[in-house]
Amino acid sequence: MIDLLAFGPHPDDLEIGLGGTIARHTALGMHVGLCDLTAGEMGSNGTPEQRLAEADAARLVLGADWRINLRWPDRRIGKDPAHLDEAVSFIRRHRPKVLAIPYWSDRHPDHVAASELLTEAAFNAGLRRYAAEGESWKADWICYYFINDSATPSFVVDVSDYHERKCAALECHTTQFLPSSAGGQVATRLNTPLFMQLIDSRDAQFGALAGVQRAEGFIVREPIVRPSLMKRVP
Repeated sequence: MIDLLAFGPHPDDLEIGLGGTIARHTALGMHVGLCDLTAGEMGSNGTPEQRLAEADAARLVLGADWRINLRWPDRRIGKDPAHLDEAVSFIRRHRPKVLAIPYWSDRHPDHVAASELLTEAAFNAGLRRYAAEGESWKADWICYYFINDSATPSFVVDVSDYHERKCAALECHTTQFLPSSAGGQVATRLNTPLFMQLIDSRDAQFGALAGVQRAEGFIVREPIVRPSLMKRVP
């Protein structure tokens, strides 16, 4: 059993969307597992081997217990019916209290496909009679994180103290974020200063709205129960 299981479609998506939150949870002594669905082999830069190595280096920075890549074909998430049962079995095997998966609205079709498939997998994992490997397991809840796009979050996590660790984890993905001017890199949306600005400005905006320096936003589908109307719980 682990406290948090975070799924990412590609090896750098977790760092983009909730790198600070992962670092905060591990700093609190919680057990966190990371799972990338693909090796991002359709990306313009980096080989699968390089991307796997970068992902593991980022894991060490964030302090997660482990990081596994399912090696599903990039740009084919959910196209194989076996993907759903594999995700169900993975959830049942690791028995997370909380699941973090991509928000369902995003410019990248892989992120949308991953959100849909993982939402279904989380539901099926809790069905005792669903025929997949492992005993049924229902996570306490699913938290959806943003990668490219965003919306009004259900809540935010203060990651002000973990901003530097998030940046360090992102820097591990050199094949994706090293500027094309450095040589050998194809120019993409990811390796321009504007993409890092997008990530940082989103964290800064969520933080400013919540009265902290930086925060990462999450969406949940059910109401959040609070013990009272008091903003700060004693």
